[in-house]
Amino acid sequence: MSSEYNPPSDPLDVIHADHEILIVNKPTGLLSVPGKGPHLADCLISRVQEAFPQALLIHRLDRDTSGVMVFALTPHAQRHIGLQFEKRMTKKTYVARVWGRLEPKTGTVDLPLIVDWENRPLQKVCHETGKAAQTDWKVLRSDGVESRVRMMPKTGRSHQLRVHMLSLGHPILGDPFYATGEALNFDRLMLHSEELRLRHPDGGEGVRFRAKAPF
Repeated sequence: MSSEYNPPSDPLDVIHADHEILIVNKPTGLLSVPGKGPHLADCLISRVQEAFPQALLIHRLDRDTSGVMVFALTPHAQRHIGLQFEKRMTKKTYVARVWGRLEPKTGTVDLPLIVDWENRPLQKVCHETGKAAQTDWKVLRSDGVESRVRMMPKTGRSHQLRVHMLSLGHPILGDPFYATGEALNFDRLMLHSEELRLRHPDGGEGVRFRAKAPF
């Protein structure tokens, strides 16, 4: 992560709120939770709690990733949805722009990941000590220079989508950690959490929340 932290001043973008859950569209460049030190205190959870003081964290997105995030408004909802994440019952869909022409049109990356200790917070593929990680992908379109891809992670490892795309030779555009050369030359990480499906903590009905990618 670069040393400069200049979080965006976008107002809170609430997609949905009810008596149990709050869904927001996180902007790129904003931490989900505070980092170490007062200069990293501004984050999505603190902004959410200004408007919804009872809000509780369930999961997080990387600083540079934008898109759909769910917060609990009751301890029951936090437990209920937290368990869904743990048991991989939630369904997440991301959109990304990646370097080059990704082929074939659909596929699955199944490569175990672990933190690269010497280069933290980077992650790396490791077949000996890595934790299982799987990502399904589908190419939406490609012009040869870049490809627009929809990704459905089956697991939720740190930097999973970024490292899995890199392993295919197609880093996500604008990725400050894994892209190099022209692929790095973008004003943001081209990765967005487009859709989240879960079971509502009040009654268990399946619900779906979406936020269109801003790129």
